[in-house]
Amino acid sequence: MALGATQRLHDGVAAVETMTRFALAVLALASGVYTYLGARSILDGSPTAVFFAAVIYSASVSVGIYAFWSYMARFYPHVTTRAGRTAMLGVMAVGAAMILAMSSWLNAAALAGSAAVEQHLSETVEDYTADLDRAHQNALAAQSLLPDIQRASERFAQLAGVERQSGSLTGTTGSGSVVQLLSQMSAQMKSLTANINASREQVDGLFAQGQKRLETMRSLVSAPGTIEPRADQFSTEAVALTGVITSLAQTSIAPSIRRAADDLSLGFIAPVPDGGAADLVNRQNQVMDTVRTSVTAQSKALAKAADEILARPPVQERRFVPLSSAEAVLHYAQDFIPAWAGAISIDLLPGVMVFILATVHGAIRRQEENLPFAERITAAELLRALEVQRAVTASGVNIEQAVAKAEADDKASAPRPRPAPESTPEPASEGEPNNITAIDLKSRSRDRSHEDR
Repeated sequence: MALGATQRLHDGVAAVETMTRFALAVLALASGVYTYLGARSILDGSPTAVFFAAVIYSASVSVGIYAFWSYMARFYPHVTTRAGRTAMLGVMAVGAAMILAMSSWLNAAALAGSAAVEQHLSETVEDYTADLDRAHQNALAAQSLLPDIQRASERFAQLAGVERQSGSLTGTTGSGSVVQLLSQMSAQMKSLTANINASREQVDGLFAQGQKRLETMRSLVSAPGTIEPRADQFSTEAVALTGVITSLAQTSIAPSIRRAADDLSLGFIAPVPDGGAADLVNRQNQVMDTVRTSVTAQSKALAKAADEILARPPVQERRFVPLSSAEAVLHYAQDFIPAWAGAISIDLLPGVMVFILATVHGAIRRQEENLPFAERITAAELLRALEVQRAVTASGVNIEQAVAKAEADDKASAPRPRPAPESTPEPASEGEPNNITAIDLKSRSRDRSHEDR
């Protein structure tokens, strides 16, 4: 039964030998094709030079993969020693690493390179969107001060009107120094309000431009067709969007508000009291001191609010870095694990066949070791043994006497008597397997004598 199982394994190995070679050739060719596509995406130069360079490289990869796995399939299953197996496994590991380095990443670039570049563009759009929003928020932060400035302007204007009509501040109606000072403060606040409103219009215009650039960039990411021209146009749009974001950062009105707040307190100039009576002059001085105190408080509040706006982290200038398909598939490898698995499997699948052959040959050797020698000898070995016997007989040597003498010598040299077998194979040298076929020379000699009669 063991012999039948061993024979079936031998027949199976012989049957799949052609299929193994065909599979190795197909896998090596497939790897070469995808290597060509990946190499073409990273080479620069004229189209002709790129074509021939990619073809030569991919052909070298195909031949190398086929030769390497052919050697491993031919030799590894028949190496039986532990040291030899360890050395072959080390060679296989080094070869697999070389194949991954020269082919698998290019295969992955061919399988998922366009998708990886599109993901790079998509993430870049998200980053630019966040930068545009932050720049827009920083530019509009000063708009939050507009209600306070407007209220201060209206308050100064109302006080000036009340003083002009009823003299509630100085006790004397008319347009005097107090009315002039209050009107002056109201005008400064209105001027600052106008600057903030003008800045808002400019910020809104720049933000609209940035939104249009982002829409174009998003359409380029999802547009059909090859990725290279879309990536080039995307780069152009990214440069333009960077300029828009920089302009937004420069149009912030917060620095101007900070300077205006300092001018309110440091540049406060009160007019000379114009009252005809000394009592009126005193009242005008008191009111102008009060206005000075109010302006100083307003100045400090504006300066503090402007400082908070200026303390916000500015938007760092972002530079778009285009990536080739091979670079993108390496940079975003964790997002394209299926593509990487397929690319690596094409190159390393022959290793599975090598281990299958090694397992089958190991099973054959174990089964043959358990068989008797008579069942392990082949027909060719038997024929060669018979030819040797005929040659010895033809030379005139008496086989029976030679066998008897050999048996006598064995009995004399043995430590204790024991029956000798009718035929004994020639003892093998130490450390070598006994491959000599045992032939019953006595019976063979009797048969030949009977034939001669």
